[in-house]
Amino acid sequence: MPLQHSSARTWLRTVLLAGIVVLLISLVVAVVLASVLTLGKQEISPKMLKWEDIGTTRNLQEVILGRCYSYVSARHPELGDKDCLKIWESLKHAFIYKNPCNITTEDYQPLMELASHPIPCNKSLFWSKTNDLVHRYTKSNHNFLTLEDTLLGYMTDRVSWCGDPSAPGINYESCPKRSECESNPSSVFWKMASKMFAEAACGVVQVMLNGSIEAGAFRSSSIFGSIEISNLNPDKVSAVQIWLMHDIGGPQSESCSGHSIKRLKGILEERNFKITCEENYRPVQLLQCVNNPDHADCRLCSSNMETP
Repeated sequence: MPLQHSSARTWLRTVLLAGIVVLLISLVVAVVLASVLTLGKQEISPKMLKWEDIGTTRNLQEVILGRCYSYVSARHPELGDKDCLKIWESLKHAFIYKNPCNITTEDYQPLMELASHPIPCNKSLFWSKTNDLVHRYTKSNHNFLTLEDTLLGYMTDRVSWCGDPSAPGINYESCPKRSECESNPSSVFWKMASKMFAEAACGVVQVMLNGSIEAGAFRSSSIFGSIEISNLNPDKVSAVQIWLMHDIGGPQSESCSGHSIKRLKGILEERNFKITCEENYRPVQLLQCVNNPDHADCRLCSSNMETP
C-alpha cells in the first residue's frame, strides 16, 4: 500500500508539472504572437504625409483659445458674446483628419460665420509687402484695422495648422506650401478671410504699399491684387487712399506715377472708386524714423501728395 500511495503522488506531481510547463509555453507563445501582431500593425499603419513647410503650431488649441479670449474680453469687450470654444471647434473640424491638399471653402464657412464682426467705416487698412510696418502703425494708431487686427486674423496670425488622414488627425511635423498644392488649409483660410474683410469695408479705405520693391509696389498676384480689390463694394466704399512707403535710406523704386501704381489706379477707376496716392505718408514715416532719427529722410520728413 505505501508503494501505491507513493506512485500516485508521483503521478500527480508529474501531471501538475506538465500542466504548468504547458501553461508557461502557452503564455510565451501568446506573448510572442501579440508582439508579432503589434509589430505587423505598426508596419502597415499609414504614416503622416510629408510636406515642405512647417507643421501645425504646438498647443494650437491653447493658442487659439487664449487669443480669442484676450480679443473678446480685453481688446474688444463689445464682442463678448462670441463663443471661443465653438470658434475653436469649427476651426479644428475644418482640417482635422483631412488631406491638407483637399480643403474647401465649405470647410471654413462655419468658422467665418462664428468669428465675423462689423468693421467700422473709414478704418479698413489693406497692405502688401509692408507687413511689419503696417502692423507697427495699427498698434500705435487704433483708428485703423488690418485683417490681422480683426478677431479672425488676430487668432491665426503667424500660426500654422494642417490635418492628416491618419491618427491623431493633425500633422505637427509638416504642412504643404502653396507651391505643393493650392487648396491647403492656410491658403484657403486667408483667401476667405481676406474676401470677407474686403466685403465688410466701407467709407474711405487705405492701402499701404512698398515703394522700395524693384518689381513694383502693386502686384496682381498678391492677396490685395487678386482678392481684396475685386471684393471692395463701390456702393459702400467712397474712396481708396494709397500710401506708398519707401524704406528709410532705401531705394525709391516707384512713385505715385510709377507703372504698377498706374495699373492699380486703372483697376480702381474701372470700378468707379475715387483714388488718391501719397508717398511716404507722414504719420507712418515718423514711425519709421523712430529707428532712424538722424537720417536725412527723417530730418526732412517730406511727403508728396498726388490726386488723379
